[in-house]
Amino acid sequence: MSEEHKKHHEVHHHKKKGKLTIKKQDLWKFGTYSLGVLLIISLVFNFMPSESCDNDIDSVIENVETIMKSTDSVDVKASLEEVKGKLVEVSTQLAEVPAETAGGEFTGDKVKLDFYVMSQCPYGTQVMDAIAPVLEKLGDAVDFEANYISTDLGGGEFRSLHGEPETKGNIVQLCAAKYNPDQYMDMIVCQDKNMRAIPGNWEECAKEYDLDVESIRACYEGDEGKELLSTSVKKSNEAGAQGSPTIFLNGEPYRGGRGENDFLRSICNAFSGERPAACSDIPEPKKVDMIVLNDERCGRDCDVTGLISSLKSIFPGLDVNTIDYSTEEGKALFESTESKTLPVLLFDETVKEGEGYSNVKNYLVPAGDYTSLLIGSSFDPTKEICDNEVDDTGNDLVDCDDPDCEGALECRETKEEHLQVFIMSDCPYGRKAVEALKGVKDNFADLNFEIHYIANEAGDGFSSLHGQYEVDENIVQLCANKHSPAEWFDYMYCRSTKGVRGIDWKECAEETGVDVDKVEACFEGDEGKELLREDIKIANGLGVGASPTWMANNKYTFSGIDAETVKTNFCKYNSGVEGCENTLSSDTGGVAAGSC
Repeated sequence: MSEEHKKHHEVHHHKKKGKLTIKKQDLWKFGTYSLGVLLIISLVFNFMPSESCDNDIDSVIENVETIMKSTDSVDVKASLEEVKGKLVEVSTQLAEVPAETAGGEFTGDKVKLDFYVMSQCPYGTQVMDAIAPVLEKLGDAVDFEANYISTDLGGGEFRSLHGEPETKGNIVQLCAAKYNPDQYMDMIVCQDKNMRAIPGNWEECAKEYDLDVESIRACYEGDEGKELLSTSVKKSNEAGAQGSPTIFLNGEPYRGGRGENDFLRSICNAFSGERPAACSDIPEPKKVDMIVLNDERCGRDCDVTGLISSLKSIFPGLDVNTIDYSTEEGKALFESTESKTLPVLLFDETVKEGEGYSNVKNYLVPAGDYTSLLIGSSFDPTKEICDNEVDDTGNDLVDCDDPDCEGALECRETKEEHLQVFIMSDCPYGRKAVEALKGVKDNFADLNFEIHYIANEAGDGFSSLHGQYEVDENIVQLCANKHSPAEWFDYMYCRSTKGVRGIDWKECAEETGVDVDKVEACFEGDEGKELLREDIKIANGLGVGASPTWMANNKYTFSGIDAETVKTNFCKYNSGVEGCENTLSSDTGGVAAGSC
């Protein structure tokens, strides 16, 4: 029997029109039945089948033919002829089995899958966790490589979006991939269970999955790990990868979902010919119903096209129904869900069955018979629209004359050559904005600028997206601004470049000459809390919720995390100002523009 037949003998066989259907377990049953028939006949005719017939169908056929020749019984010959016919049919089928059902080493054209991630980016860890079981299922049919997004400063120094811990996390994961190519994903998935603990949890995870700890340690603590990261960063730059994750499938940008089944489905569809066995049984995505309640009067500010696209990558079975507030149904839904602003994204119970439910469940809040996705909407359809020259509320007051428009951006006083930025003090994008502000500040010597904070009051304290430590840093920065105004921005820049979480603020304060005693007294007492309480009213009053949000001339908002983008937008509203002719740095440190 050929080696090809032997390989096919141990695989699943799937139904094809007009042909016998034999699954793996059925093949064993039929083989056992056939051998049983042969055994009975051999006992009767004192004939023992060849020892090679255990799993070799061709040998079984030969033994059947031998027994047929040794008997004169017409009935036995007829039975054996039937057995032989079935065995020949099975043998023929096995020879025609496509490679997608073949076990063992994959012999077809592999699919190339490239990930570009950051080890502490929640979206990066999400896709690494999702792809791990897929790689295990597809085995060597996928040529997978993960590289890391960072900035190589030279001399073994790097700058990562989430700070030094992320740089170290990138290095240790690259070392694990080099010395344990078959097990390193187990370590990474283990680390991702406590993403904030990266890189400190690498050794525990490596030991749990029997990785070569000492080889990884030597690589991680030596120059080898830095060289690996330098090479990895170069590959990320060559691919143009800025946001984590950036994914390429067979050299093309990947646009599919990010769940396990999404990856499995997309990869299997990418095979040009032969496919692995795991591609034969992929479940259909669960249907998830979502209502988008919106108002066409809101226009671009309420455009959720991009958000819906992102949700479809989380829920590949998403079914979207859009309802406008102007309809009776829309107004009734707005009231029954106790909504305050639009747009509103509403899910029914089907969301709990969706493959990506775990990714959004913490951002869903009750809304009548539905749950509403927290998206930071700000358009109140019951109030005056301040720039459409229409009396929307029927009180004979139009646009900025209506009390509803008090404090609205469109109605704010214009302040020429003025720049504000709203941030969360440890939002990676907010920290990049402070770096960009330094370049802009240095370019415009007399720039009038302000930094404000995005947070909320919560009982007697405050809440911020990244936790209490971020609230504390907001207060420290405000206290530094008040008590050491000349040194304040240098302190801001130091914290933005060196990081906040887990790093004592006094290091940057002492380095930049901030009055530590006065700032500490301000922070510990009521003064700092009052400074934050007043400051966050500015962002909240404007409905600003994304870090960073820039505002030129006290009324025009825009986004950006590099100096050139900020300068360009500032000069759009301040043409002719000296410095607008200069080209500033557009370096984002390998990070795509974004916000917290």
